[in-house]
Amino acid sequence: MNFRALTLDLDETLWPIHPVIERAERELHGWLAIHAPATAARFDVAALQALRDAVAREFPDRAHDFTWARRESIERALVAAGEPAELAEPAFEHFFEWRHRVTLFDDALPALERLATRFPILALTNGNAELARIGLAPYFKGRLSAREFGRGKPHADFFHAACTQLGCAPAQVLHVGDDWALDIEGAHGAGQPSAWICRSHHEPKPAWARAQPWFEGADLLELAARLGA
Repeated sequence: MNFRALTLDLDETLWPIHPVIERAERELHGWLAIHAPATAARFDVAALQALRDAVAREFPDRAHDFTWARRESIERALVAAGEPAELAEPAFEHFFEWRHRVTLFDDALPALERLATRFPILALTNGNAELARIGLAPYFKGRLSAREFGRGKPHADFFHAACTQLGCAPAQVLHVGDDWALDIEGAHGAGQPSAWICRSHHEPKPAWARAQPWFEGADLLELAARLGA
């Protein structure tokens, strides 16, 4: 197929996200232990996470905005413990700093270097990672997040907005991601071909799968080679 551009998922496609979030949540609790000790005493790491999840359930129309949900949950914890709500912003910024201390998969950077020489790449993410903070902005034409758009994958209009930003029709843009439901079925529902990156720790293809990716593999360098990059 004659692809003109790529849309690329971030979390779990370029780096593992679960250890990053777990560490960031521990660092958040450590910050609270110093600056808001009553809050840290009342809410351990698990309780803070549960509060964040409760906020997302309470506001399903804003659950796609991970930044807002995390900041709101921190503020609620502070207020519940009788400490200043204005501490929520610096607490969140501490969390957010650690959220960006990612470790790329070994293939990610060399693959990006090769792919970016051949295709304009747009980051398409339901998360809140910022490319400049991670040092990857030079490889991308831009980024579109669920927070900015108002909702994310698997909604077709989210994919279409990315294609419009790239100046291409959906059929001309290969979407690359790890999550079968969000990335692969979502892309196909929007008329985009897809490349499924399924690493050894990822879930296998579900029994209900309908989409047929253009590429399936465990390594982004394999994809780069398939694309002639």
